[in-house]
Amino acid sequence: MKRVFLIVLDSFGIGELPDAGEYGDKGTNTLASVTGSPYFSMPHMGKLGLFNIDGVDVGEKESDPIGVVARMKEASKGKDTTIGHWEIAGIYSGKPLPTYPEGFPQEVLLEFTKRTGREILCNKPYSGTEVIRDYGDEHVRTGKLIVYTSADSVFQIAAHEEVVPVEELYRYCEIARELLQGEHGVGRVIARPFIGKNGNYTRTPRRHDYSLTPPGVTMLDQLSENGYTVAAIGKIKDIFAGKGITEFVYTKGNEEGIERTLEYLDKDFEGLCFINLVDYDMLYGHRNDVDGYAKALTFFDEQLTMMLSKLREEDILMITADHGCDPGYVQSTDHSREYTPFIMCGRGMKPKNLGTRETFADIGATVLDYFGIKPAFAGTSMLWEEQ
Repeated sequence: MKRVFLIVLDSFGIGELPDAGEYGDKGTNTLASVTGSPYFSMPHMGKLGLFNIDGVDVGEKESDPIGVVARMKEASKGKDTTIGHWEIAGIYSGKPLPTYPEGFPQEVLLEFTKRTGREILCNKPYSGTEVIRDYGDEHVRTGKLIVYTSADSVFQIAAHEEVVPVEELYRYCEIARELLQGEHGVGRVIARPFIGKNGNYTRTPRRHDYSLTPPGVTMLDQLSENGYTVAAIGKIKDIFAGKGITEFVYTKGNEEGIERTLEYLDKDFEGLCFINLVDYDMLYGHRNDVDGYAKALTFFDEQLTMMLSKLREEDILMITADHGCDPGYVQSTDHSREYTPFIMCGRGMKPKNLGTRETFADIGATVLDYFGIKPAFAGTSMLWEEQ
């Protein structure tokens, strides 16, 4: 019974891509920044070969690594969650999804207001924690929705749970998702509920993402069409708008994501378990919190031994990322255009360094190859190269 566990350490980049300067990310390196923290410790990832990956010049190289490793180059244009995950699954995006550094056009907002019956506040790029601090009181007083964006392709709606019930906020997001297509087809519409009083507001874990439907065939589609399980943990279902996914579970953060992964390791199924661990990006990268990022990576590394111990004879574990978000890059709190790591291991798998790959889609092709399926997209399997 073949199973693949594909874990995305959200934003765990390993150094700037050649075109990083075009994105304002010259000099970014998420891995290098976190290894400078006294709280960073990843001996098990090191044993798998993390520090042996091409271009990695931090950490201690392993003389006898036990994993297959590669450095992944993003072929698509962009540096956000949607673009990165889609490419992993086989979709090349020839242009970045639209962003709105000056806020959303008035014609979009007018139609949104007409359909929801609520006026809006803000309409500019903003930190998620700062926007509820600065606009929370007015929102509570007036009932107007806080609409904001970031450097990413997102339309975010923040609302107090006692002013706008969460289910109503979700409905507003569905309306926004219907509106934001074509020219204004942002990658994600995101519900951002919060609670609290008088300027002391905090976001709740009931965030919900509404992504564009992937515009082409992915490895998820091909697996499910061939009768295999495609289990999604964390925000994977939202990123792919449910397309190609046969079962899913949402999580509140990394710890729960790891717990659910361990549970799936004990389940009998044949197919893919696709996991996103979001805290590195959401809680630490976007807040320039180097130590918090390092602690979260250390926690993952500590849990990795349990995951490895649960792998069965025909299981493969893959670990990668979707982009960077360098917490040490003080010029910005946005995603960074970086290479990502790829680590693969399984019983009987021969360790090897596969160099630098030209697209994240090689990961999707490798997953499909393991199940004997020819990818319907441009990607090269790495399975045969490790033999």
